[in-house]
Amino acid sequence: MGVNLPALRSHNTALVLGLLRAAGSDGISRLELAERTGLTPQAVSKITARLRADGLAEEAGRRASTGGKPRTVLRLVPGAGHAIGVHLDRDELRAVLVDLSGAVVGERRTPLDLGAGAEAVLAAVGREATALAGVESLPGRPTLLGLGIALPGPLDHAHGVLRRVTGFPEWDGFPLRDALAARLGVPVVVDKDTNAAALGLAAAGEGGSFAYLHLGTGLGAGLVIGGAVHRGARTGAGEFGHQVVALDGPPCPCGNRGCVEALCLAAVARGEAAEAARVLGVGAANVVGLLDIDLVLLGGRTVAAAPDTFVRGVGAVLDAHARRGGGPGSPVPVRLAPGGARAVAEGAAQLLLAPLFGRADG
Repeated sequence: MGVNLPALRSHNTALVLGLLRAAGSDGISRLELAERTGLTPQAVSKITARLRADGLAEEAGRRASTGGKPRTVLRLVPGAGHAIGVHLDRDELRAVLVDLSGAVVGERRTPLDLGAGAEAVLAAVGREATALAGVESLPGRPTLLGLGIALPGPLDHAHGVLRRVTGFPEWDGFPLRDALAARLGVPVVVDKDTNAAALGLAAAGEGGSFAYLHLGTGLGAGLVIGGAVHRGARTGAGEFGHQVVALDGPPCPCGNRGCVEALCLAAVARGEAAEAARVLGVGAANVVGLLDIDLVLLGGRTVAAAPDTFVRGVGAVLDAHARRGGGPGSPVPVRLAPGGARAVAEGAAQLLLAPLFGRADG
């Protein structure tokens, strides 16, 4: 079975697919699809017929109506399509295979040296993606829609080209999207790790405006404003870790001194998680004051190693910030982001899936 990816990306088809996914196993009738999308019943019938022919939708029984004959209910077939999400960290590769519902149906993890060179990294991605695409526990070979790659920035999301990744200047200008697409023969989307995680959280139902702060081998932020990922004109939004908070502070690999990332990681290296959380809170307070967001979510392996310490520490700084009048009046809540260690990889898969279901920021 094959899936016509360009056809799925049409606006009207995305509207229908989004409602089918939201309906879950209970399904939704064609009449309800027409009412909620504003499309004509004829248009809905054509779209759902095509989705059924492609194996993406199926009948889920009948539902009693207020008048006339019972309505046929349709539902999404989650296993009809899959996307692979890959998180390239500085020292690790984590990949997940995700079905159309967003459920993870396969996962792989392997050590990685991001500085080992393009050929070594591309080969590692190819091995893990090939292994996931042939997961034996799935009924038949999965229908792979493509690959989402998330890694530290800065980078050009629109063209899939890396910029001067902090600590790895040799990647500057490398066309990662095109190189992987040529190697694997499937569509590829590239984005920053924090943007991918933020997209995954928003696609899973996290609403409003929030900042996802990721502290692992580096520090960055993914910003969701008004329900949509905010990347900025050049994908530069969210370079949170390189805001200078101490003019004469320690040097940072980015070339500045006193960056939040440098201060945080130095505190972590000393075993002072509480101090790292306080510094992270100072940076978070700057974001809250600038953007007036609703929520701060924390993630990354360093946060996962001491979750309570980081939630309490960042929360305490934001509370003090609000009491001093530096915030919106009441403290902005702080909590752990769901998804744990694979949140970035899951978000990377959503770079492929989200546009199919009507999210323009995928």
